[in-house]
Amino acid sequence: MKTRFLFFIVLFTSTLQAQFRNYSNEFLSIGVDAGALGMSKSVVASTNDVNSIYWNPAGLVAVEDYQGSLMHASYFAGIANYNFAGFAMPIDQRSALGIAIIRFGVDDILNTTELIDNQGNIDYNRISLFSAADYAFNIGYARKMILDGFQLGINAKIVRRVIGDFATSWGFGFDAGVQFERNNWKFGLMVRDITTTFNTWAINKTEFEKIKNAIPGKNQELPETTEITKPKAQLGIAKSFSINRFFSLLAEIDLNMRFTKTNDIIASDFVSIDPSLGLQLDYEKMVFLRLGIGNIQNTTEFDGSKSTAIQPNLGVGFNYKGIQIDYALTNIGSIGNALYSNIFSIKFDYSFFRQ
Repeated sequence: MKTRFLFFIVLFTSTLQAQFRNYSNEFLSIGVDAGALGMSKSVVASTNDVNSIYWNPAGLVAVEDYQGSLMHASYFAGIANYNFAGFAMPIDQRSALGIAIIRFGVDDILNTTELIDNQGNIDYNRISLFSAADYAFNIGYARKMILDGFQLGINAKIVRRVIGDFATSWGFGFDAGVQFERNNWKFGLMVRDITTTFNTWAINKTEFEKIKNAIPGKNQELPETTEITKPKAQLGIAKSFSINRFFSLLAEIDLNMRFTKTNDIIASDFVSIDPSLGLQLDYEKMVFLRLGIGNIQNTTEFDGSKSTAIQPNLGVGFNYKGIQIDYALTNIGSIGNALYSNIFSIKFDYSFFRQ
């Protein structure tokens, strides 16, 4: 029953996205890098490494040599897996390039559409497995501008989504970001899907016929074959503080904006804003402790009462000889059997090995 329920949830979710479109390609909103997630994603102004290709491509200009990054996370008690791999390199003293791939998928889902034949006979050999997976291929470019401390970045992305043999889609879009630094203050703006991201679905009608009558009265019509992802913006301001010769503190406040009405703490018909705060304390850039608060939502309980939900995050990191390992403990909205997810990432900086 669990696998059959999951099977229909996957198909039903894809149909909802095609109809409403406000939350299409939402796997691209999860985030990458355990260090950033430990700060509740409050990094759009301060990001300055290979992971900038996701958070703000303008930050790629700070990359001085080859850098690589890997991340793995499990969601919904291990049912779904989320993976990221990125690479960045400088082109010259004023520009840099980055590439990345993201995969979010649920694998080994039982396909029971042919379990029972027309005569009502059950044949377990007719059960097959399939995956529902989303992919994003990114390429980012950043350049320092004439104005000192000002840098611009752009990210092109190709989105591939696959639901077994039932449906596939291709999408294409752009992100753009800017950063500005002055007097130890950092400012950043990232606009995702700045031109809107357009996804086109191809529905396998033969496979769809098999599930039309799986639930009486449901799935009778083909889902829409196009999705348009609306733009989202993230505005941030950050400042670094030197505590003493060994310790320093980075603090950043971000405003995450959707141009639609949501359950965010600040919401209107035009824009909804979810503020977040991230703190990073480091010891000589070798050991990091991170705290974050974000995803502040207005919620309605079962009894009709109103409350405010806050997502806390915690992280640590270690940097030694060009290899940095980060860990984040993050609440993903109290979904699934486990309220918290453990996220690990690793970053390689080749500049250390040139010394």
